Amino acid sequence: MDDYPLLNLFWTMMWFFLWMMWLFLLFKVIGDIFRSHDLSGWAKAGWLIVALVLPYLGVLLYVIFRGKSMGERDLKQAEAQQAAFKEYVRDAAGSGSGGTPGSSVDELTKLADLKEKGVLSDAEFQQAKEKLLA
Repeated sequence: MDDYPLLNLFWTMMWFFLWMMWLFLLFKVIGDIFRSHDLSGWAKAGWLIVALVLPYLGVLLYVIFRGKSMGERDLKQAEAQQAAFKEYVRDAAGSGSGGTPGSSVDELTKLADLKEKGVLSDAEFQQAKEKLLA
């Protein structure tokens, strides 16, 4: 370890870190090339060849020329995933109407409110609850 000074260790760590950042960016660029709907097949093949043949320059050029649209596609995909997740949560929680399990929960809440207001007696509440849960 005496022949490898501390500065060389930091230098090696920096190059390794930069290489890992480039590798991450390369995979992100390749994924964006195939995800892009505004590029034709030949344009996708061209960008892919440039990114793989001229690795550092190709990735840098792609980010320079198509970085803005790359961010817009990421944002659009994130919004679509968020909307899909919210829809799944709504379906799983059953907050919709109709024959979903959540509709009985909503009905029970309404019945409890009516009982608290004095519109329903205890017997009427129990009868309606049993009918709803049956």
